[in-house]
Amino acid sequence: MGATKLPDELTHRALAMLRAVAAGRAEIACSCEPDLYIDGLVCCDQYTAHELAHRGLLAPARPGRVGQRVRARLTRAGAAALGTVGEAA
Repeated sequence: MGATKLPDELTHRALAMLRAVAAGRAEIACSCEPDLYIDGLVCCDQYTAHELAHRGLLAPARPGRVGQRVRARLTRAGAAALGTVGEAA
């Protein structure tokens, strides 16, 4: 039998993406479906990137034009998911 994932659980990949954001290695495209870039490369799992943004775990660090890439930051909820609440802006 396969393990089931609860809706609120984060996958190992999602946690790795949040760690990259926390480390300052990520950019996000300003959009209603924000694409994530890590180390300058487009993230291979945009579905998860969109889910993290829509769940309020990551966000642009500053406003930008539609489609513009800006630094990504963890939200308080994202920091809490990683257990680093004191580090979120």
